[in-house]
Amino acid sequence: MFQPETGSDKRHAKRLAWGGFCLGFALGGFFDGILLHQVLQWHHLLAGVAPSETAEDLRFQILADGLFHVSHYILAVLGLWLIWTRRGALGRRDASRKLIAWSLIGFGSWHVIDAVVVHWILQLHRIRMDVENPLLWDLIWLVPFGIVVLAIGVWLLRQRPDGGTGASRGRTTAASLTIAALLTGTVASLPPADVLDDGMTLAVFRPGVSFADVVAAADAVDGSLVWSDASQGVWLIALGPDKRPSTLYRHGAILVSNGLISVGCLSWSEL
Repeated sequence: MFQPETGSDKRHAKRLAWGGFCLGFALGGFFDGILLHQVLQWHHLLAGVAPSETAEDLRFQILADGLFHVSHYILAVLGLWLIWTRRGALGRRDASRKLIAWSLIGFGSWHVIDAVVVHWILQLHRIRMDVENPLLWDLIWLVPFGIVVLAIGVWLLRQRPDGGTGASRGRTTAASLTIAALLTGTVASLPPADVLDDGMTLAVFRPGVSFADVVAAADAVDGSLVWSDASQGVWLIALGPDKRPSTLYRHGAILVSNGLISVGCLSWSEL
């Protein structure tokens, strides 16, 4: 027979709800970053910043995109930690439905906050930066992924309890969300296949590295310099046969697109 929830049960359920919200919010950011920053390449995080030497510096744009992803990794870890430390609450009635609901609310909230605060108030970027009517594209993205998903989450949260304990389903839902976070987090960090295959590496060098240092770095991988941004801090380097791009880290590089450490948006940036 179902037992009424105690104060401790309610605290556990509340933290579980926060875990679902944080995880859903992080998944919303990964979804946005993977599709808009990397695959479609419609904007950088700070693409709408007023033109200046700093804003036009590709190194600055890449760093901002990288910090965007890092913040969502942290939020995803927080959500997973909250769910794990309150996993006992997964055996309570309707745990699965509530966890899904709060995850959807988090996912939808990300897109609503992104549209209202980032797109319209701060105007850091828009969904499409190269169109005559950016508001239309903002709404095309916001409605299905923000408002609709948020509404479904609220609707699920307000449904009547099903009367069961839901222990198995609650744990299955938590495991599914964990897998989703691990997969999307991994995809967010991967470079595109063609970058891995064509022998080209995009490298960001730390401030203060001279052109001679960059040439020395290219020589260390038997490579040649193909392209640079205006600041000469971001370089496209053609690698020599069987050379590892991670070698560039020992010659002043702080990010390398297809080295041992993948860096997400850097690897997908168009030249």
